[in-house]
Amino acid sequence: MDRFMIHNLFGIEGFNIAWYGVIIGVGMVLAVCVAAFRAKRAGYKTDLILDFVLFAVPIAIVCARIYYVIFEWDMYSDDLMKIFAIREGGLAIYGGVIGGIATAVVFCKIQKFPLLKLMDFAMPSLLLGQIIGRWGNFMNQEAFGNLITDPKLQFFPYGVYIEDLAEWHQATFFYESAANLVLFIMMMIVARRAKKDGWMTVLYLVGYGIIRCCIEGLRTDSLYLIPGLRVSQLLSAVLIGIGLGIAWGIRSGRLRSAAYKGNYCLTNGGGEDK
Repeated sequence: MDRFMIHNLFGIEGFNIAWYGVIIGVGMVLAVCVAAFRAKRAGYKTDLILDFVLFAVPIAIVCARIYYVIFEWDMYSDDLMKIFAIREGGLAIYGGVIGGIATAVVFCKIQKFPLLKLMDFAMPSLLLGQIIGRWGNFMNQEAFGNLITDPKLQFFPYGVYIEDLAEWHQATFFYESAANLVLFIMMMIVARRAKKDGWMTVLYLVGYGIIRCCIEGLRTDSLYLIPGLRVSQLLSAVLIGIGLGIAWGIRSGRLRSAAYKGNYCLTNGGGEDK
C-alpha cells in the first residue's frame, strides 16, 4: 500500500503528499461546511464558524503535536528539532480536542458569544472530522489493535492486514470510525429536538469518551502515563465526567446561554436565550 498520493511534488525529492494529510484535509473542510450550515440555519452568519476555525485549527494542530511529544518524550529528548518534524507523524486527537475547546472558551470570551451555543455547532463537526480522519490511519497502517491468529477472523472490517508486520490485527481505526458515525447520527437527531444549548457538547464528551475508552483498550500503540494506565482512557474518563457535569448543569438551569445580539446574527433579533 502506497502511503503517498503524489511523490516528489514539483520535482522536489522527498516532498510527498500523503494520503493521510489529504484525508484529514477533506475531513476538516466538510466539518467546517457542516458547522457553517448549522450556524446559518440557526440564525447566525457563517463568519462565526470561519472566524473561529481560523484560530482553532492551527492551535488544535499545535496542541495535538505537543500532547504526542509529551507522552513520547524519549523519541525527542535527544534531538529536539524532531519535535518540529510533523511530516514524520505524531499527532494525538485528544490534544487537538483540548486545543479546540480552549480556543472556543477564549474566542467566546472575546466575542461575547455563548460558549455552549458555539460548542454545539462545533462538536458534531469535530466528530465528522474524526470519522473521516480515522481512514488516514488505514492508509498509514497504524492505530490497529491486537494480533489476529485465527484465519477465520482475518477479514476486513474485523481485521486489517499490516504489511510491515505481515500480520492481521484488529481494525480498531474502523471500529472507532463506525462507532463515531453512529454517535454523529444520534447527535443530528437530538439536535433537531434539543430545546437548550449544550446537549451536543454533552453527547460528544460522554459518547466519544465511552467509545474511545473501550476501543483504546484494544490498541497496541497507546500512549501510557504509567505502565498499565493508558493516557487516552484516563482522559476519556475525565471527559465523561465533565459531560455529565454539564448535563446536570443544563437540566438544573445553572448552565444557560444568554441572548446574543452581536455582529454574528443574521437579523437584529439576535439568538434566543436557551
